[in-house]
Amino acid sequence: MTGRTHDLAAISALLAIFIYEPLIEISLSTLFLALLFNQIGGILPDIDQPTAPFWRNLPVGKLIGKIIDKSLLGGHRFLTHSLLGAVIFGGLFYFGLLFLKSAILSINVGIIWISFMVGVLSHLLLDSFTKEGIPLLLPITKKIGFPFNKQLRITTGKSVEYLVVIPVIIFIDIFLISSNYSYITHFFKYYII
Repeated sequence: MTGRTHDLAAISALLAIFIYEPLIEISLSTLFLALLFNQIGGILPDIDQPTAPFWRNLPVGKLIGKIIDKSLLGGHRFLTHSLLGAVIFGGLFYFGLLFLKSAILSINVGIIWISFMVGVLSHLLLDSFTKEGIPLLLPITKKIGFPFNKQLRITTGKSVEYLVVIPVIIFIDIFLISSNYSYITHFFKYYII
């Protein structure tokens, strides 16, 4: 899938979790960081390719991306597109959050970490529907995809992604927001501290 589709899927997955979990009070800084890191998590598995949106937004990102690509991550859709990679990213990110918490005391590390992981896992889920599949169970290198018949899967960047996948995700978002509008407004009115 393309970067924009991953961005949309990450925030949509976070929206669904937000709606179906009980409300808790969170600080504005936690909300902001949760949304930011959800989007970073949504594109992070693609750091294994030098042309990824993650690298394009950094001054020397393309160079770093080329170094990291095959030498550290095994090439595109290898370590970063597996559950093992998600665990590694999750652990590193959690320890980074503990450091950040010492600088910003009012953040809820758990909410930010979950938001990040929702982004990462939504990326893996979407890429499992592509023709290439993903090595979900690494170190077993066999790529898994859904449906199991490759001919029925989506080709990244082609019309099915733009004419079916993105509209379906947007439709789900509209449904979730419209059917839970009072819940969402109640949250922003009473639970942001």
